[in-house]
Amino acid sequence: MTSKTGNVPRFLYLDQVMAFFVAILLISNVASSAKILDLGFSLFGIPLAFDGGTLLFPLSYVFGDLLTEVYGFQASRRVIWTGFATLALAWGVFFLLRILPGEATWESYAGSAAFDAILGGMSTGGIALASILGYWMGEFSNAAVLSRMKVLMQGRMLWVRTIGSTLLGELVDSVVFVLIASLTGVFGWELFATLVFTNYLFKCTVEVLMTPLTYLAAHKLKRAEGVDTYDVGVTLNPFTTGWFKKKGGAAL
Repeated sequence: MTSKTGNVPRFLYLDQVMAFFVAILLISNVASSAKILDLGFSLFGIPLAFDGGTLLFPLSYVFGDLLTEVYGFQASRRVIWTGFATLALAWGVFFLLRILPGEATWESYAGSAAFDAILGGMSTGGIALASILGYWMGEFSNAAVLSRMKVLMQGRMLWVRTIGSTLLGELVDSVVFVLIASLTGVFGWELFATLVFTNYLFKCTVEVLMTPLTYLAAHKLKRAEGVDTYDVGVTLNPFTTGWFKKKGGAAL
């Protein structure tokens, strides 16, 4: 059941969904800078190698789908901007760590060179810039497409909406992320095609495999929250707010 304070609904699980979304975002970005994985075989002549964050980052799109499907585009917009702010904060912290002098004992067994090699992307801005822009453009593309498809399809065929929106969102995210990371020297250009292809393939595969769980989670969240959001008349501009109507719930 949704309780209200004035016109603002108090959702039971929105904070938890946002917390997991942001945690996945931050962890996957550190993992992206820390290691590039190689599965040891190729597909269509392209080696299946990808950055470590790819293992976890696709789940952010699953949570993004749940946010838009259950709570609507306006809730997704706030969560996406929250993730944007946390990424910027993480970059600021790693940048500060990089420029501050290291303690002598730490320098003897690890050192600034190791820090730069492993976390250089997070500290110099390469991975941070790539992640922030790729994430921002990809997540908003995903949310906007899912929002519009739900209204047009009158809430039917959730699997078509989640997979369809992810195909676009993940493509935007993967291309922007790898392009900027390559331009800033985090990844070599020789890895560009491999990383874009494997990132996109892996992320979309995870979305497809997670579809039954997405169905289950969306159903349970809608029942628990007492809401099923349809973004009728809502603007999809990420920089503005708007009004919309809900089916089975209070206005957000």
